Formats: sequence, structure tokens, C-alpha cells
Amino acid sequence: MKWLVSAWRGLRDRLQARRALRPRGPWKFRKPGFVVRLTGLLLLLALAGFVLYLDITIREAFNGRKFALPARVYGRALELFPGQKLNAQSMVEELRRLGYHENPEPNAPATYRYIPNGVELTTRDFVFWDGPQASQRLRVGFEQDRVAALQERGAEDRDLPLLRLEPPLIGGIYPGHNEDRALLRLDQVPRTLIDTLVAVEDRQFYSHWGIDPRGIARALFRTITGQRIEGGSTLTQQLVKNFFLSSERTLTRKGTEVLMALLLELHYSKDEILETYLNEVYLGQDASRAIHGVGLASHFYFDRPLERLELHEIALLVGMIKGPGVYDPRNKPEQALQRRNVVLQEMVKLGVISQSQYAQARSKPLGVIRRAPTGTSPYPAFLQYVHRQLQRDYREEDLRSEGLRIFTTLDPRVQRQAEQALSQRLAQLESSRRMPANTLEGSVVVSSTQQGEVLAMVGGRQARYAGYNRAIDARRQIGSLAKPIVYLTALEQPARYNLLTPLDDSPLVWRQRGAPDWKPQNYDHRFNGQVPLRAALARSLNVATARLGIELGVDRILDKLPRYGIESRPPPYPSSLLGAYELSPVEVTQMYQVFADGGFRTPLRAIREIVTADGKPLQRYPLTIESVAAAAPVYLLTTALQDVVRDGTAQGLSNWLPPEVHAAGKTGTTDDMRDSWFAGYTGDLVAVVWVGRDDNKPTGLSGATGALTVWGDMMKSLQPEPLEPALPEDVELADIDPATGQRYAGSCPGALSLPFIKGTLPAADATCAASVTPATSPFGSSP
Repeated sequence: MKWLVSAWRGLRDRLQARRALRPRGPWKFRKPGFVVRLTGLLLLLALAGFVLYLDITIREAFNGRKFALPARVYGRALELFPGQKLNAQSMVEELRRLGYHENPEPNAPATYRYIPNGVELTTRDFVFWDGPQASQRLRVGFEQDRVAALQERGAEDRDLPLLRLEPPLIGGIYPGHNEDRALLRLDQVPRTLIDTLVAVEDRQFYSHWGIDPRGIARALFRTITGQRIEGGSTLTQQLVKNFFLSSERTLTRKGTEVLMALLLELHYSKDEILETYLNEVYLGQDASRAIHGVGLASHFYFDRPLERLELHEIALLVGMIKGPGVYDPRNKPEQALQRRNVVLQEMVKLGVISQSQYAQARSKPLGVIRRAPTGTSPYPAFLQYVHRQLQRDYREEDLRSEGLRIFTTLDPRVQRQAEQALSQRLAQLESSRRMPANTLEGSVVVSSTQQGEVLAMVGGRQARYAGYNRAIDARRQIGSLAKPIVYLTALEQPARYNLLTPLDDSPLVWRQRGAPDWKPQNYDHRFNGQVPLRAALARSLNVATARLGIELGVDRILDKLPRYGIESRPPPYPSSLLGAYELSPVEVTQMYQVFADGGFRTPLRAIREIVTADGKPLQRYPLTIESVAAAAPVYLLTTALQDVVRDGTAQGLSNWLPPEVHAAGKTGTTDDMRDSWFAGYTGDLVAVVWVGRDDNKPTGLSGATGALTVWGDMMKSLQPEPLEPALPEDVELADIDPATGQRYAGSCPGALSLPFIKGTLPAADATCAASVTPATSPFGSSP
């Protein structure tokens, strides 16, 4: 052991002696080779770390979810049944909105034709929330604007009790960059398309390792010589660029692309790479929505699934890959046609198709369907409402990536009529009142009477503009729309109040400590003395309503608002009885939905069902119904609101709707005519319209001269069902002299039939000798 220690010490001494003989100087000059080697080692380690990072990034993306799939949102599916109110023209309009095409032999999916007194059609396959529905060949017969018969066409025509068309796609909830795609497996892609893609874009795809050395050398040469970087991209490199990298043209990005392409080929098969490419490739723009993948592009340009495309259509899709904007077949059809023919020529050269196939395909037109871009949705206000309801149950990232399929309540026919009525009527009002164009704004909400389903929502006169949604975000004073709650509170006390109870409409002064005296005025600044309750509501008398509400108790009335879906409590002042508080149109719709449904509150809903991307049921949104008001007083209130339309402030609706519709509703006008409202309902629809200015300046429009006209235009087109609510068990009808308010002992000509809660009938004092004159009628002409 001692010899080992001695040897070590000797070696140490010799090394120290040699060091002492070396010239002194800075360390970096004494070790030039070491510095170079160290620098190279560090660079090599950095490159290895970078490659490792790229490798992890690629494997995480491909082993997990490859794509962020948007949630697809569908409108209501049209259901047909014998006896339904519908004609052939309306049905064909529905089919056209679904992308159906007229055909003399409608045997292919999404085709139809007229026949005597009917329509023949073939539906598409579709997966509903309750399972798949196969394509059907059908015949629909009509008679007197109603569905007379439903039959399945075949060897033996079979009668059907119900027919359900596929629902319209109305939009989506997209990733932040608004990409959209419809995923396909490789075995779902026609072999012709695959062969064409490889022939045109990357002939050596099945033999290279992800890169083309010649192409890379060419790109490098162009960079060194100061030319634009281009070329050299295989399908694998294109996929890497689209899937992971930006579109910048730099040498660094090109180098990263090459490394990632090599790694991609190392870990995954050609089929996996090709399948991903076919689902990722960018193929056009639909307003703000980016079209990715051949699956979605097939529907976007041809309205058919990929497997049903013809040869010339496949060539067009492949040709567009080089530049979807340059070869857009809708905006640049000549360039697109030229590019398609170039692709067909390449297919012939490489033996993908024969010369005869080439000649036949080249002679055909582009075949692209013509439709205006819609962006993420043609119904942005409704989609925003759906999105907000979804956010209560789902994470935002799941809504934008998991491919959920959301079935909603939107009725495209109702939506279209609401949009047209609002935009056209606002333009007419501006013109007739000499206002600058686009001064007025408005919103519309329409729901079903009993189900509380939102059928239409318009957030502004520019309905396609995805901006400020006045239907849900514009909170404006509601004015006289608040009065029905005051009158319903009174009618819930039948021992004190009925439709004929006289109300005091004389001057009123309300004094409250710390606040100025409040002196409400009627619209015409007149007082009317004693007025029957039904007439006070029909004429929208402010003073009579305020005094009634004060007698009932302001807090007591405001405490009832949550029953009707109004969560925010107004200030406890008598002015709140007259609507001096703010609500949005959708909140007002919720309130009037309770009146329309006989006292039952059904929370407004826009969603019916949600399923996963592969069609598995995920969540249902069933009806939830709660009784919040007794049927009898609500029935009396509806009768009074029908008086508003028949004889009161909304009698102008007679210009649009026939008397037999028996619509009920209420006008609303706020101070200085800043807000114009109308809320009303029929047998099947509840609708609320607001008209005003975004800057809250006066419009000069009352509820009757503004919002009511929009409501009337819309309802005239929709032809609603008559409002004929069932008579509650504890309500009975009596014949009343409309001039005196007295009850007839028997039936008399011209008598007015009014409902009373049992036990509250007035004495039978009138005789048929009583006459009705305009001077004695409690109803007058009111604005």
C-alpha cells in the first residue's frame, strides 16, 4: 500500500513541475480546444433537449385527442303528423333550408319533388338523441293547408303516424381560432381521393421518412440566395406545419418542421399520418369559421358526405389544398375550374384514372352548391343564449373541444319571421318619422306557451351580427308591462276584487319621508274617476293602478316577482308598480309565460338534449313545471289582457290579427318615450318586443306605435293558434251589460260574457232594455 501512495505523490510532483514551466496568461487563451469542445457539447445538449421536447409534444398530441372538436348546435326537428297545420309550400321551404334539392326521381337522400296535393322526398340518415334514424322514402299528402296523410314509399305504401325530419345545423361553439371539422376514419375516405392526394401533393409519401432532401436543399438554396422560402414540404411536413407550427416563413421554423416530421414518421404509421392529415388540412373559410378536413369540406361545398362525391368533385377538393383562397370555387370559379382540370391531368399521367374517366370528369361543371357564408352561426343571439345555459353545466374547454351535439328548441321559421318583422318595421318607422337610418334598435323573444321553449331570439336589427345581444343583455325600464302583476295580486282576493270592481282614478299624491312627493299621471294627463278594474288595465291607467297597488301593499306585490322568474328586486317605491325598474326582454318573456300557461312557471329553456360526439346520451333538459299562481285569477287576468287587445291600448292589433285569435297582451311605454314594449300571447306563442335607442334617448314611440307594430307583423306571418284557455273549475261565466257593468238576469243580445270566481257573481239587476253607447262604455280610445 505504501508503494502506491509513494507513486501517487511522485506523479503529482512531476505534474506540478510541468505546470510551472508553462507561460502565464488568461485561462481562455490557455484552453482554446477545451472551449470549443465545451461549446459544442452544450449546443449538442441543447439540441437533444429541444428534440426531446418536440418528441414529447408530438406523442402527447397523437396519443391523446388529436383535434379540438366544436360542439355542434342543432335547431328543432320538424315533426309531421296527420291533421297538422301545414301546406306543401311551407314544407318545401323547410326542406330547402335543410339543403334538399328538387329531383324528378327523389330516391337519393335529401331530394324531393312536388306531386298532386303533396310532396315526395327521401330523408337523410341522422343520429338523434334517442338513436339513429335511417333514410326513408316518404310521401306527404296535404288537404286544406293541413297534413292529410304520411306514407312510406315502397312496394306497398305504409301509413305512418309520425314523421321526423333531421334537424338543421344552426351553429357551433368553436375553439378560440374558430376551426371546424368533421372527423373521418381512413377507411371512410374514398381510395380515389387518397390516390389523388398522394399523386398531386407527395408522390414519394409511402417511401420517404417524412422529408424530401431535394426539396429541403432547394428551399435552403433559395434562402441563401435571398429568395422566398418555399417548397420541400411532404404531406408529413404539411401536417406538422398545420398541426403544430405557425405559418411564418423562416429558416428556424423550417428546421423545426423537418425535425418534427422525422419524429412523426418514427413513431407513427403512414396510415395514421395520412388520416390525421385528411382531417386537419385547411380547405376554406365560412365567414369567421375555418373549414378543416375533407369530411367537412365535402358538406360545405357539395352538401354530401365524402363517400358520395364524384370524380370531378374529388379532384376539386384535392386541387384546393394548394390554396383554398386562390381556388375558392364560389368566389373564383374560373381559377378553381382550371386547377381542378390540372389535377385530373395528373391523375391520368400517374394512372389513377383512365383517359375516358378524365374526359368525362373534365366536361362537368364544378357542382358546388351556392349558399351564403354563415360563420359560426346565422343565429348569434340564440346561440349566445344556448352557450350561457350550457356554461352552468359544462366547462368551457369541453364545450369547445369534445364534439358535443346539442339539440335546441330554435324554430327557423319563427326565427326568420321575427328577424324580418323587426328589421323591416324599424326601417319603416324611421322613414315615416324622418329619423336618420339605423337610429332605432330592437329585440324579439318568442317562446312556446306551455313548454317554455325559446323558439326565436333576435338581439338587434342586424340579426346576423354577433355583437351586443339586446334580448338578454339590454335591461330597460319596462313601464306598463309590470301592471298585470298588480292586477293579478288583486284578483287573487276574490272577496274584494273582480273584473268589474271600480277603481279610483282621481289625483293621487304619495308622500314619503326623505323623498319628494310623487304625483303619478295618466298618459293623456286626464283623470277618469271610478273605472272598472278591467277597463283600468285595458286603458293602462297609471293613477288607478298605483292607488290599487298601494292599497294591496307595494312590498307584497314586489315580493311576488321571484314567482315569475324575476330575481332582482326593484326599489320599494310606488313607482315600481308602474314599471320603473329594468328587465331584459327574456326576463319579461319569462313573466308573461306564466300568464300564458295558466299560472304555471316553466323556466325558459333553449336546450332539449345533449349527446357525445359518438351519439351517446349525455344529458337531458326536461320540462320543470311549478304552479306559482292559482288558475282562476290567472284566467281572469288573461280575460282582462284580451280586453287590452280588443278595446284598449293594443286594439291596433286588429290591423294584423283577426278577432278570433283572441290574443292577450300589454303595451309598455316609459318616461319621455324612451322605451317601446309589447308583450303578448296566443294559444301557442308568447312573444316580447322591445324598441328603443342604444343611447337611451327618446324615440317618440309608445308601446302601441312602436313595438306593437313589430309584434303584429310577426304574428300575421306566423298565423298563431287562437287563445282559448280552459275554464277552471272554480270559475263561472255571467252575462254582463257592457255599458253599466250590471249582470243580466238572463241571456240578452249584446251581452258581454265575463268570468267570475265562484261565489263572487254580482246580483242579477240588469234587464235587456239596457243599451250600450260609446259614451257610457268604460273603454275609450287610448294611445
